[in-house]
Amino acid sequence: MTPLTWLYVPGDRPQVVAKALTAGADVVVIDLEDAVAPDRKAYARDATAELLAEPQTQSPSRTQPVHVRINALDGPLAAADLAALATLPGLTGLRLPKVTSPAQITAIAEHTAPAAGGALALYALLETALGVERAYEIAAAHPSLRGISLGETDLRADLGVRDDMGLDWSRSRVIVAARAASLPPPSQSVHPDIRDLEGLAASCAHGRALGFLGRAAIHPRQLPVIEQAYLPTAWEIEQAETIVKAAAVEQGAQALPDGRFIDAAVVATAQRTLSLAHRI
Repeated sequence: MTPLTWLYVPGDRPQVVAKALTAGADVVVIDLEDAVAPDRKAYARDATAELLAEPQTQSPSRTQPVHVRINALDGPLAAADLAALATLPGLTGLRLPKVTSPAQITAIAEHTAPAAGGALALYALLETALGVERAYEIAAAHPSLRGISLGETDLRADLGVRDDMGLDWSRSRVIVAARAASLPPPSQSVHPDIRDLEGLAASCAHGRALGFLGRAAIHPRQLPVIEQAYLPTAWEIEQAETIVKAAAVEQGAQALPDGRFIDAAVVATAQRTLSLAHRI
């Protein structure tokens, strides 16, 4: 299933993590970094390790993948996070904060892949100007890397951007880099105001227009808004079905009865719309 929602939850609050696992997100991301105070880091790591020591298939409360955002790669805690978590059967992905070079991805992939049987997926968060500048090199660094996305709070601070639109160039840069490296479209960064659901919906609409697919959330109430924003509308599904049916009857470029011109690129877009509608 194509994921549209990633729900972040603090690793030092096991009861909140337990609720998140039943909140309906496509992926739950246990956060050991920004959401955890320095004096709670070790506890968060231990609590997360206890949860992930059990395979997902053996835990009735677990119905979706669980990722962990470890601590900053250039700090002293990341190595301990990797040592404690990378081989646990319940872990399906690692989210790597503040990535600035492809060498960081390669080093972690080479360290974790053998221990995890080569199945552990890595996701890079680009949160600095340097990370954005190296977006394609990072995206293409290693086969274990399954996605890139922005961390906009840190990036906003790094760039000194005050207006939200000031991040659009960086957003487009990451979207293009992901596509060039044959990665899925990036998900949007979190909307920090959990009460502003109208603003969240408007921001998702803008992100979808740019080329994002799905979004990270920090509260369960944000999940249905994100999903609705990113799923095709009934009209879009109808149009996509019309295009795919026409292409099945007649190969090559053609004009539909309503005057629309379609070719292979238009058909491919329609097929992606139908795949997303059925969450394939």
